[in-house]
Amino acid sequence: MIIVDTALRQREEEGNPIRVGMIGAGFMGRGIALQILNYVPGMQLVAIANRSTEGAERAYREAGVEDSREVNSVSDLENNIRSGKYSYTDKAELLCEADAVDALIEVTGTVEYAVRHVLKAIDHKKHVILMNAELDGTLGPILKTYADKAGVVFTASDGDQPGVEGNLYRFVRSIGLKPVLCGNIKGLHDPYRNPTTQEGFAKKWGQNPSMVTSFADGTKISFEQAIVANATGMGVGKRGMFGPSVEPGTPLKTVANDLYPREALLEGDGIVDYVVGAEPGPGVFVLGTHDHPQQKHYLNLYKLGEGPFYLFYTPYHLCHFEVPLTVGRAVLFSDAALAPAGEPRVEVIAAAKTDLRAGSTLDGLGCYTTYGLCENYSVARDRNLLPIGIAEGCRLKRDIGKDACITYDDVELPEDRLCDRLREEQEKYFA
Repeated sequence: MIIVDTALRQREEEGNPIRVGMIGAGFMGRGIALQILNYVPGMQLVAIANRSTEGAERAYREAGVEDSREVNSVSDLENNIRSGKYSYTDKAELLCEADAVDALIEVTGTVEYAVRHVLKAIDHKKHVILMNAELDGTLGPILKTYADKAGVVFTASDGDQPGVEGNLYRFVRSIGLKPVLCGNIKGLHDPYRNPTTQEGFAKKWGQNPSMVTSFADGTKISFEQAIVANATGMGVGKRGMFGPSVEPGTPLKTVANDLYPREALLEGDGIVDYVVGAEPGPGVFVLGTHDHPQQKHYLNLYKLGEGPFYLFYTPYHLCHFEVPLTVGRAVLFSDAALAPAGEPRVEVIAAAKTDLRAGSTLDGLGCYTTYGLCENYSVARDRNLLPIGIAEGCRLKRDIGKDACITYDDVELPEDRLCDRLREEQEKYFA
């Protein structure tokens, strides 16, 4: 960040700001717009696309921009950019195609809708910054190969917990320790929550009930930890992760060494996981090891304890505040905050939230029929388990009991979806 802020100020002084387009103008998208338009030198949010133009115009208006203009063609958008005017549209492909846009922020939380535009943006040589762990966890590895071929950066966002974990992982590794666990701190986990149970909380904070539910039922954290695993080469210690709970307010540093089976941390490439109830929440943490006696002596002197596991943590994640810094890292330094390192390592699979009947259709993320669980990719592939990122719209061929994991054999896929074609390509590419 220290490098990025200096580089952005230089772009401001040169009159050469990074020109950003954003797809999605929900709760988090409006926060990103507010941040870029008011607090980030050297960057302009030149266009916002949303399925309702009212939402896109609202994002500009709440950020203090009163003269944004609707556009319906690439030429109109590029003319506005040259004239220093802000644009909004319900045609997200315009942002992907316009030469005057340097980078695209995708913040819809969708899979099928989002992937069409991400691919188009990559094809038009734009850096892609995802605040969309759902897409990243479902199709990130194959999308990263497209980005590499196009010479652009494909990255998750700093500020979201996976991005903060990625920063911390890189720091721990850079000072000579071996990271053995990347962790996420949660305040609640109940896989049977649904939009009805979460309606009051969502209304209080002005959020979408399904999005709030995806946090409460564990789907969101499964996607978040899956993309950390795919970026670091880690796995999960068991299906669903260990996810231990502690008494609310328990300091993480007093229990970190005792939360997870030691063998799971010391074997292989490490694991991703989470803890419920610990402080500082909602932060992130990394456990690392060191094998040099003198360095272990220094770590003890610096109050990190005697080992074998040393705790590093960030006590907060600031979501939309840090998204522009990720844009700067991508455009100015070709540096991804967090991106798939190669083949998938962890899959987010679909489990039944309640008893489901043959002939019924699965609903979306954070809804009533399914919740997500992390599983090691090799296991999910061998057992033909259905990724929850593509479960929406699938029709059940047979009854599924509560908490049972759903397989491809259990469903009929909707016709002609890009996400299914890319899943097939991803599995063949990394076979």
